[in-house]
Amino acid sequence: MTLTNMVGVRCCFKLLYAIVVLILLHMNNPCIGCSDREKQALLALKQGLVADDNGYGLPFWGREAQNKDCCEWDGVYCSNHTGHVVKLDLGFQSLHGKISPKLIALQHLEYLDLSWNNFSQSQIPDFIGSLSNLRYLDLSYANFGGLIPYQLGNLRNLHYLDLSFQDYLPGSTYSIYAKNLYWLPNLSRLKYLDLSFVNLSDVVGWLEAVNMLPKLTNLSLYWCNLPPPVISSVSLLNSSKSLVHVELHKNNLNSSIFQWLPGTHTNLVYLDLSKNKLSGRIPESIGQISNLEYIDLRRNSFEGVISETHFSKLSKLRYLDLSSNSLVLNFSFDFDWVPPFQLHEIRLGSCKMGPYFQKWLRTQKSSDWLDISDAGISDTIPTWFWDLRNKLVYKDLSRNQIRGNLRSKLASHSLNVRWNQLEGPIPSILSTVSMLDLSNNKFSGSASFLCASTTEERNLSYLDLSSNHVSGELPDCWIYLKQLEFLDLSNNSLSGKIPTTMGYLFSIKTLKLNNNRFVRELPSQLKNCEELTLVDVGENKLSGLIPEWLGENLLNLAIIILRSNQFYRSIPPQLCHLTDLQILDLSMNNISGTIPKCLNNWTTLAQNGPSSPSIEHSNYFPLGESTIYDLPYDDEATLTWKGARLKYKSTLGLVKSIDLSSNMLSGEIPTEITYLVSLVSLNLSRNRLTGQIPPRIGNLQELDSLDLSRNQINGRIPISISRIYRIGYLDLSQNNLSGKIPIGN
Repeated sequence: MTLTNMVGVRCCFKLLYAIVVLILLHMNNPCIGCSDREKQALLALKQGLVADDNGYGLPFWGREAQNKDCCEWDGVYCSNHTGHVVKLDLGFQSLHGKISPKLIALQHLEYLDLSWNNFSQSQIPDFIGSLSNLRYLDLSYANFGGLIPYQLGNLRNLHYLDLSFQDYLPGSTYSIYAKNLYWLPNLSRLKYLDLSFVNLSDVVGWLEAVNMLPKLTNLSLYWCNLPPPVISSVSLLNSSKSLVHVELHKNNLNSSIFQWLPGTHTNLVYLDLSKNKLSGRIPESIGQISNLEYIDLRRNSFEGVISETHFSKLSKLRYLDLSSNSLVLNFSFDFDWVPPFQLHEIRLGSCKMGPYFQKWLRTQKSSDWLDISDAGISDTIPTWFWDLRNKLVYKDLSRNQIRGNLRSKLASHSLNVRWNQLEGPIPSILSTVSMLDLSNNKFSGSASFLCASTTEERNLSYLDLSSNHVSGELPDCWIYLKQLEFLDLSNNSLSGKIPTTMGYLFSIKTLKLNNNRFVRELPSQLKNCEELTLVDVGENKLSGLIPEWLGENLLNLAIIILRSNQFYRSIPPQLCHLTDLQILDLSMNNISGTIPKCLNNWTTLAQNGPSSPSIEHSNYFPLGESTIYDLPYDDEATLTWKGARLKYKSTLGLVKSIDLSSNMLSGEIPTEITYLVSLVSLNLSRNRLTGQIPPRIGNLQELDSLDLSRNQINGRIPISISRIYRIGYLDLSQNNLSGKIPIGN
């Protein structure tokens, strides 16, 4: 037999052998569909669950698919060996309703995901604890409520348990809770545990329960209202050494937690203890956890000195956040200390490290983020600082006493140097940044830098030049700044007309040009800025009619401030289209005519209900080559309150105000104003209003300040005023009123 024939025969034998093996495998592993009992359990589950309008639901369960193998149904996975249902993945289906107890027929189930649904605060079914083969259970973001059933402790094969974020829907807070965690140590195979946003305030022995999970690697218990841990020698001896990820932020922990950490958790990579009640000194022993890559201790009450010893063995550290404490960074200055780490993010805001820039910062060649705000620095910015590599995309040097000029080339996408002593002209840097805050400095010169070297559209989304000494006219080049979402040029010496090309700011949400010297009318091109929520052009020399397009085109407006200008004629009724309006300040103009009766269309002011304290906007900018970071900002406004000019930022969302004072308005106060039941301040003083105070003025029970003084109002003071029990400032003087001011409760 020739070699060629031998090779051919061997190939034939190999092919025949492969075919035989495949046949045997097929005989030993027949394609078995799910049992009728399991199919009926799935159909019962489907019958109890329906989808929201935007959800997918379970459309193919039990229809044309009813006669098919249920292993082929969406979200159902079966074992290739037995045909039993082993995995049920119903996450992100927008389901609501009731989970059928027939689910327990799926006794071979190993994986159950019901996350991102809405079970309307119903309790987690205790019969889930009968699914004894479960290895993976995810009920997060499912709007469950009530007591966590102790029967979950029967799931002794469980590796993954996530019950977090049940309160993701508005209006629900700590709706799911546990009184103890006695059942938790039964889950001895558990590797991943997330109970974030579960109320554990009554669980005194939570740490002891966690310590009895020998294989646990990931622990997330943030925003659980955890009490301080009870540390005992027994708990320390039993402590799990497998933990890699510990996330305990936003609780009530004290510094005793540090007795549990060092030495016992040598594998720890991620540690977040932020927003707790930790105090005293940060122990140096934290520097012995050599695998740490991420440390977040911000917003506690730490004090004392941080030295090199705290970082002696942290060569793998990539993220460090010690901000919002009372710490002092005191590294050896008799030599150039070179840290053992290369940080990607350095967050040391409020840590005192001045008066000079610390030289160790220039050794960090991989940083994306640097925050040394409020650090007690009173130095000029050294050359090496500006030369930090281009990878550093965010620099925050705000709230220091830094002196000198700003460099014309910035190696960062975002720069915040507000509240410093920087001076001189502003260089042409807008082409290199996406976020720039130079407010509250001593910058001077013209605004020509805004248009310097303008050849293409820029990525700038946030620009704050407020409270400087910038003067002259604004250049008309805003067509190249279409990405701007926030623009604050207030409190400068800018003059001339507002440029018409500002109408190209299609993304602008906040526009503040107040306290300058702008003249003429508001350019009609601004009607194209349909994303605007706040417009403040107060304290200028603007004139003309109040534009009708404010109410016709800018329907997202919530705050309008035109005070202290020279606007005249009547208030356009088109403003009544602004259903989101919460602050209207037209004071100190030459406005005449009557107050529009349609103002009860201002829905936000006409409805009672909870409001967010601040008005927050997202602000996305690139962090590195592939990451988009959100650095949100809060709107701020200066308003007249009880006769004083006050700034509002963290509570601006709570302010519901109408100020039409110091104009020439006439006629009666419209009854419709009493429908604005969430008003907190109403100022109609110094006008020519006549008639009576609306009898139902007492409907405005949220009023804290009411000023109707210096008008020509007559009649008796309404007794309903006594129902405004929150009122702290009331001025009805210099009118023709009679009777006593009613005394309320």
